[in-house]
Amino acid sequence: MKKLYTIIVHSENIAGLLNQVTAVFTRRQINIESLNVSASSIKGVHKYTITAWTDPDTIEKVTKQITKKIDVIQAHYFTDNEIYQHEIALYKLVTSVLEQKPEVSKVIRKRGARIVEVNPVYSIVEKNGMSDEITELNEELRGLGCVLQFVRSGRIAITTSCFERVNEYLTERETKYMESKQQLSDDGQQS
Repeated sequence: MKKLYTIIVHSENIAGLLNQVTAVFTRRQINIESLNVSASSIKGVHKYTITAWTDPDTIEKVTKQITKKIDVIQAHYFTDNEIYQHEIALYKLVTSVLEQKPEVSKVIRKRGARIVEVNPVYSIVEKNGMSDEITELNEELRGLGCVLQFVRSGRIAITTSCFERVNEYLTERETKYMESKQQLSDDGQQS
C-alpha cells in the first residue's frame, strides 16, 4: 500500500550529488513529489527533503541506496506523524477581482493567508502551512476566478523527536576519529 514518505538526507555540499540521489528514484520509477535542498543547521552540511509516494519496503531500499552514496552523511525516511512539515505558496491574483469581490479577501483571511503586494494589475498573496491548506486555498481562489499564477515550495521538515540523528552520528564519528588519532599517537611514541 503506497503512502507519502519524507526522506531527509544530510550530505556534504558536493556538485553532482543531487543527480545521484534523484537517479535512485528514477531507477525504481518513483516520482518525486517535492524536493527542497538547503544548508542545514550544521556548518558544511546540506539537507535534502524529498517526498514520494511508495510502499514501506521500497522506501527502505531507496533510503539505504541513498545512504551508500559516498558524500551522503545520513538518510532517513519518515511518515507525516514523525515530522513537522511546512510549505509556502504564492498566489498572483487579478487586483480588480480582489477589489470587486469582497469574498476573495474573506477567503484569504479565513485561510490564514496574507496579501503582501497590491498594484493596479495584480496582487500577491502568501500562504504558509500544510500541503492540504495550500491546495484548498488555491481551489477556492480559482473558483472565484481571480488566480493568474500559483506556485508552491517543496516541503521543509524537521523530526518531532528531541534530537537530530545526524548530530549524534557526527559526534560519534568525531569521537572515533579522535580515539584512532590518539591510538596512532600512542603507537608512535611506543616505537
